[in-house]
Amino acid sequence: RAVAMSVSHSSRLNKLVREQYMRLPQDGRVQVTYVWIDGSGEGVRCKSRTLDKEPKSVEDVPEWNFDGSSTAQAEGSNSDMFLVPVCMFRDPFCLDPNKLVLCEVLKYNRKPAETNLRHTCKKVMDLVKDSHPWFGMEQEYTLLGINGHPYGWPDNGFPGPQGPYYCGVGADKVYGRDIVESHYKACLYAGVKICGTNAEVMPSQWEFQVGPCEGIEMGDHLWMARFILHRVCEDFGVVATLDPKPMTGNWNGAGCHTNYSTEEMRREGGLKHIEAAIEKLSKRHDYHICVYDPRGGRDNSRRLTGHHETSNIFEFSAGVANRGASIRIPRQVGQDGCGYFEDRRPAANCDPYAVTEAIMRTTVLNETGVETKDYADH
Repeated sequence: RAVAMSVSHSSRLNKLVREQYMRLPQDGRVQVTYVWIDGSGEGVRCKSRTLDKEPKSVEDVPEWNFDGSSTAQAEGSNSDMFLVPVCMFRDPFCLDPNKLVLCEVLKYNRKPAETNLRHTCKKVMDLVKDSHPWFGMEQEYTLLGINGHPYGWPDNGFPGPQGPYYCGVGADKVYGRDIVESHYKACLYAGVKICGTNAEVMPSQWEFQVGPCEGIEMGDHLWMARFILHRVCEDFGVVATLDPKPMTGNWNGAGCHTNYSTEEMRREGGLKHIEAAIEKLSKRHDYHICVYDPRGGRDNSRRLTGHHETSNIFEFSAGVANRGASIRIPRQVGQDGCGYFEDRRPAANCDPYAVTEAIMRTTVLNETGVETKDYADH
């Protein structure tokens, strides 16, 4: 009864009835679901339309528009916003030939919306493309009941202390694996570059990894993986939160650890390039903290305390195999003398476009200080 009370009403609808309709033929027409980031910089929105034939590439998907006054992106008196398709995936909910399309949002004057951070990220990635930057991001999240309480936790109290839950197995150690495995399969079907998943340190907390992705692809694939996660959770009647510290007290927070390398870091002797990049990052810590969550570091201040496998938000640190550092060099990379490093500072609710752009600005374009350069004029 307690579990039933924590899920949404819509999740209890008869899904077999839905399947009856899902099997109906479409007579060559295609349902395309447009997905975009809303005015919060964290939420995703979607709406669908019919195309007369299956698009073979994202260029075949027309621009569309939406009411920005209902997504905190425009005033009601001038509310139309443009949806510009940028990346297309297969639809794991309505199945082939239907599509999910990630979109950039432009304002009425064709300038990027305030939360359209892809626009500048793409410019930066085009500038640094010869360095072939690879990213892999580890998205942590927490499952909540519809009542906002962590899914599977006692209604009045707490589960046992952290320890047995990380990569755990068993009904008393993990909650919601059905959701996690459904999300994984849905991402594989869609064409998202998901590469793994595991139960995390806090019970009801999970992680999936996306990558390796080159350049702008990292943000595109992580945002679509997030959309699919929220959509899967909707079917199961629970909520996935990306809050960096959903439970106060002696519980781990949620991050989005970002693994990164350039071509020269991956080559023999690349460790010296890794160390050089870390040195540049050490001199720009404040700038990175400001862009590693949607609220200029305020969200991360609840998480980066120096405890629970985090560094202190006010200090920059780096080390081999050190999960309490800002930057971790994996032990294998230290032994091989080449590879990648992990920036452990980004919060779970970071915008991957902002994170990857910041890393490239600092380590490849050699920017310093808290101001960024506008390369549009160059």
